[in-house]
Amino acid sequence: MKKWIVILFALLPSLAMAAGANVHLDPANNDLSDKASLQNGAKLFMNYCFGCHATQYQRYERIADDLDIPKELMMENLVFDENAKIGDLVTNAITVEDAATFFGGPAPDLTLVARVRGTDWIYTYLRSFYADPSRPFGVNNTVFPSVGMPHVLEELQGTPIKQYKSVMVDGQQVEEFVGIESLGNGELSPEEYNDAVRDLVNFLEYSGEPNKLERQQMGYWVIGFLVILLILTILLKKEYWRDVH
Repeated sequence: MKKWIVILFALLPSLAMAAGANVHLDPANNDLSDKASLQNGAKLFMNYCFGCHATQYQRYERIADDLDIPKELMMENLVFDENAKIGDLVTNAITVEDAATFFGGPAPDLTLVARVRGTDWIYTYLRSFYADPSRPFGVNNTVFPSVGMPHVLEELQGTPIKQYKSVMVDGQQVEEFVGIESLGNGELSPEEYNDAVRDLVNFLEYSGEPNKLERQQMGYWVIGFLVILLILTILLKKEYWRDVH
């Protein structure tokens, strides 16, 4: 048994590197209890992401109910298919063939992306696009190099440019990458853009598990019940064994 534990700990570093642990991720710090954030995230998703990405395991009605969006407002502003009904699944019109032609592969469904990638990864990824004229869409990404996705939020952020600073390495002057900054030609300031991305991430986390808050709240009650049951069990055991001693 001890041998297997030693082997497991020896493999952990390599497993972490294989999982992409070398990529620095900024904390999203999103809040699933913030309905205003979720509503804005839904608006951003439907207006900027939904053209290619669906959340086909969700229904419009469930989103409207959970996010306190009036159904009439939902149908008027966030449902773009005139034939869709409030109870329909959130699917878009792009075909797999068209997506493969435009982007080199089908755009993935994003219902569970937050559970697969994690909120920090999405938050960092959406803030890591930078201008790269060599790429088909004119942008690249530091988190996902050579990504086939355009920077759909560029009109909000503005043109993102890599920033460098000169440092001395082994006696030589080299340029070191320090981050990405917008040229300031977007609709939002850097702080506002970060907040908008956080709202979008918040909505995607909600999409992956709409009842997460309820599940966590129920977990506290279950743990409390088990603690009380444990106390009663211990007292009952003492009562049974009192006469034996």
